[in-house]
Amino acid sequence: MTVQPEKLSNYDLILRCQDGITPDRAAFAELLRRYQSHVEKVLYHLAPDWQDRPDLAQEVWIRVYRNIKRLKEPVKFKGWLSRITTNLFYDELRKRKRVAPPLSLDAPRRMDDGEMDWEIAADGPSPEDNMATREFYAQLREAIKDLPEAFRTTIVLREIEGMAYEEIAEITGVSLGTVKSRIARARSRLQSQLQPYLDV
Repeated sequence: MTVQPEKLSNYDLILRCQDGITPDRAAFAELLRRYQSHVEKVLYHLAPDWQDRPDLAQEVWIRVYRNIKRLKEPVKFKGWLSRITTNLFYDELRKRKRVAPPLSLDAPRRMDDGEMDWEIAADGPSPEDNMATREFYAQLREAIKDLPEAFRTTIVLREIEGMAYEEIAEITGVSLGTVKSRIARARSRLQSQLQPYLDV
């Protein structure tokens, strides 16, 4: 008896997608259902101002469908998916930079926000705490949005995606030292802007 896709583990879903000439449609649809929000989150943090993020998310899944047989380690599917999403973002960014001038990392930017901790622990928060937390995250989202593109990309890949410095260097095509420098500078900018919230 065939097991329903929703009852399969992620690993088994990927194996089912890799078995056959084309990916199993039901298994692929279940993978999409489980990971669509992850793709949307990555794209949101990388390209908060882009109005065509839904189209980009669709293109991510087209690439996944075409290339899932090449994934040698199914247990690393989420990282592989993040890499596809990030690479698509860079492809689009290169196209757009032909029209818009590239942003200098040293160009002065008006910064209203910042960032330090990505997880805020709370045991039975009061309404005031809930409001402060929502305000913090709102400021944090704006802070990330206002970072120069290179800073935003590295901090998202490191702090949200949890990627190693070496992986980020490979994806972004810069040296390990540059990755570390960008992350340190991004954290410094974010922390300084969010200091009023961090001191509470």
